[in-house]
Amino acid sequence: MPNYKFENALARKPQSCPPIWFMRQAGRYHKHYQSLRKKYSFEELCKKPELAAETALGPIEDFDFDVAILFSDILWPLQAMGMNLVFDPGPKFEDILTEQNFKKLLHKKDLRFMEFQSEALQLTKEKLGHDKSLIGFVGGPWTVLSFGMGTNKLGSNSISLTREKNFMLEEFIIPFLQKNISMQIEAGAETVMIFDSSAHQLDDKDFSSYLEKVIENMIKPFEQKVGYYAKEEVDYNCIISHANNNENSFAGIGIDSQTSLQETLTKVDHGFVQGNFDELKILADSNEFHQALDHFIEGMLALSQEERVGWVCGLGHGINKDTPEKHVKHFVSQIRQAFK
Repeated sequence: MPNYKFENALARKPQSCPPIWFMRQAGRYHKHYQSLRKKYSFEELCKKPELAAETALGPIEDFDFDVAILFSDILWPLQAMGMNLVFDPGPKFEDILTEQNFKKLLHKKDLRFMEFQSEALQLTKEKLGHDKSLIGFVGGPWTVLSFGMGTNKLGSNSISLTREKNFMLEEFIIPFLQKNISMQIEAGAETVMIFDSSAHQLDDKDFSSYLEKVIENMIKPFEQKVGYYAKEEVDYNCIISHANNNENSFAGIGIDSQTSLQETLTKVDHGFVQGNFDELKILADSNEFHQALDHFIEGMLALSQEERVGWVCGLGHGINKDTPEKHVKHFVSQIRQAFK
């Protein structure tokens, strides 16, 4: 049974308490994950559906998040398309993509390679407790391509969309990810998030034209089933403008911790807004974390339920590996207590 708070956020129904989930909530900060990694490789946790489900369910059981997230990685589509990828411990490619060699390294594969995600979603959903939702995710096309080219650590406005990069996006990456989204929804994901953490590398003009491709191929076909997240100096006004167009069918958007959640909520009139407590504050010492969380809660309590409509509570980005588990438990309990 889906989580009613998450359903209310998707439908923009006023409610006292928001649903809570974190990006990377099944990860290295969590003892449950650490214990699994002592026995299995990261690739095994992703590609063996029983292990992927067990990994995804750990933070639900320990922290009582409202939403479970498919345990996987955004880069498996590149492996599916022919790139040699290993995790040691982070992702490493035998060859990186260039504008000269991509036709040699990328192939138009079907989706059978990704069936482990479908099976993992089905198993996770079967084991989820009462009143919990399940979401899937894919990487943003540009983020996936940027990792494949080895440019994912470059800063804002650092890359231009050449004809060759557009070709890779339009002919290989986007079509595959579109099929990946469809597969995850068919397997039981209520919503699929596009995590586009490298989109800020594009200048405003390129980002706008790129976002239109994402919307046309990965958001509009799925009728309010797909959300979009980008971070760090990306043009949020451009994203919000597209999200507010009902024809574009956004499920919602995510924002980083440098962006005002209150102001964003006043601008968005379609779908949810996921965010955005500072992921660095939750791993700070307890006094600093408690003060920052109290300030965050105070700011959100100043809004009425109608002004908070659509809010999905979380962090501005993925949870850091050094975050104390007690801080996660405190965050969830304080949000629930403050907004009961």
